[in-house]
Amino acid sequence: MKKEYFSRTLGSVLIKATLEFPAVVLTGPRQSGKTTLLKHLFGKKYNYVSMELSDVQAAANEDPRGFLEMYQPPVIFDEVQYTPELLPYLKEKIDTNRNNCGQYLLSGSQNLLLMKQVSESLAGRAAILHLLPLSRCEIEGRLEVSFPWETSQSSVIAEYSFKRQWELFLRGGYPELHKNPGKNINLWHSSYIQTYLERDVRSLRQVGDLSQFRNMLRALAARSAQLLNISNLARDLGLAVNTVKAWLSVLEATYQIIILRPYYANIGKRLVKTPKIYFVDTGTLCQLVGLKSIDHAISGPMGGIILETAVLSEIYKRLTHRGIDPQMYFWRTTAGTEIDILVESNGKLVPIEVKSSSTPRPAMASAIKIFHNDFPNKTLPGYVVHPGEVTLPLGQGIKALPFNVL
Repeated sequence: MKKEYFSRTLGSVLIKATLEFPAVVLTGPRQSGKTTLLKHLFGKKYNYVSMELSDVQAAANEDPRGFLEMYQPPVIFDEVQYTPELLPYLKEKIDTNRNNCGQYLLSGSQNLLLMKQVSESLAGRAAILHLLPLSRCEIEGRLEVSFPWETSQSSVIAEYSFKRQWELFLRGGYPELHKNPGKNINLWHSSYIQTYLERDVRSLRQVGDLSQFRNMLRALAARSAQLLNISNLARDLGLAVNTVKAWLSVLEATYQIIILRPYYANIGKRLVKTPKIYFVDTGTLCQLVGLKSIDHAISGPMGGIILETAVLSEIYKRLTHRGIDPQMYFWRTTAGTEIDILVESNGKLVPIEVKSSSTPRPAMASAIKIFHNDFPNKTLPGYVVHPGEVTLPLGQGIKALPFNVL
């Protein structure tokens, strides 16, 4: 059944921001639903202008003051990264009536270019929010959902079969694939990646060879949820280390990847300081590594990586959609003891291990117990997240938790 609109957690945050700031900037990857959300919330009261159209770009660049006079606030300027020259004039316009909140809503899918201009022109005048693909809770229509470590109340488990859960991982979180469940998932993701390369990546000056950039995307997918040795990656691809670093910044700034950095403190242990990399969308990850069937995804060597990516992405998206900058890390000693994910919450760290077995055992919590001993005053009990249906105590307050309860 086709669904026309998914309510987004960010909606209430966005409305509040328009009551506090003259401008609001909404960024996020292409097709994450930015335009749909803005039109749904503000379409009846705001003028709407797409800056993606070449004639609109020409008018804005030729006479920016005249253009802004033509489109009086309140107004939505969609894909404003195509006309970054407009932003200084927007600042001039805002400053004539600084106390008038919610004058301009700006959206863009290229954080790298847009945010540079926003920080230079609209500092202190604009709230900056990010819309990522749908979280699992948004797909289910549950917006006000706390994480287990934030509440003592039991969470509601969505009625998903094991295979249905993996079908969602394969599908990913882009709204179009959930509005139209009959769409060919593989064709959509393949087309999305090509559009991303042609529209977003090509316009960034750091990237010259799109075929090499695509090769790096695939190489990163094969290394997802693993320690990222940039020198080895550059050698394997035949690229300069600085080129790989620049391209990683492009992927991070266009919301395709999350670079998870290590947590370490001076406790006398030798700790790994190399980052790990994850894709924001599990569907993108599956497409890049060539997974096209649920059975292959579950039983293949990428099964655990996909589940870990889904857990990290779910937490990251839900925090981002609350208007929070997620503070997330991992922890690993040179001896190999590792916590997959650490989430900072109210000054404490929540350790999370992800296991692909649906049968949790106390031994799965051994790394969390070591972390507790090393950081007793900073750590909440923690969780072992798995794809099954069982919630179990594993000792020292640690719980085995089904992914659907997260």
